[in-house]
Amino acid sequence: MKLSVKEVVIFSILGAIMYVSKLVMEFLPNVHLVGVFVVALTVVYRKKALYPIYVFVMLTGLFSAFSTWWIPYLYVWLILWGATMLIPRNIKPSFKPLLYMTVCGLHGLLYGTLYAPVHMLLFRMSFKGMLAWIAAGFGWDIVHAVGNFFCGFLICPIITAIKTGEKYIG
Repeated sequence: MKLSVKEVVIFSILGAIMYVSKLVMEFLPNVHLVGVFVVALTVVYRKKALYPIYVFVMLTGLFSAFSTWWIPYLYVWLILWGATMLIPRNIKPSFKPLLYMTVCGLHGLLYGTLYAPVHMLLFRMSFKGMLAWIAAGFGWDIVHAVGNFFCGFLICPIITAIKTGEKYIG
């Protein structure tokens, strides 16, 4: 996947926008647009969406201090990217918004569960301890799911904006 100079610039900017969007929404716990951007960028750029996603991951680590909380970032967004890649491209346009919103919401619901294996290993939890950790955070996962689902209303407009911008950039 060789990148052009234009793609390097665009993917860097999109990764930075993802990071800034998360910062701007930090006043709402577990509600952000990162999942929205991951889905939208994956629909538009497919495999190349990994570039802006990992620009976001690296910026998050750089500005928030690489620590144990950051390690799952290396794969939690990859899982959402993979789930989005599995969505058929030829689905009915009227069905796309709800499907994208649902995938985004489900990722939010599973977020704590996706994080848990790394914490189990790093903090030497038993499997039972990991399940307790997941259960303790499940309320926040519900908030995350609801936030992701409703923020998902923006996925199709972002896809349209990116595709329109791509036509003008050349």
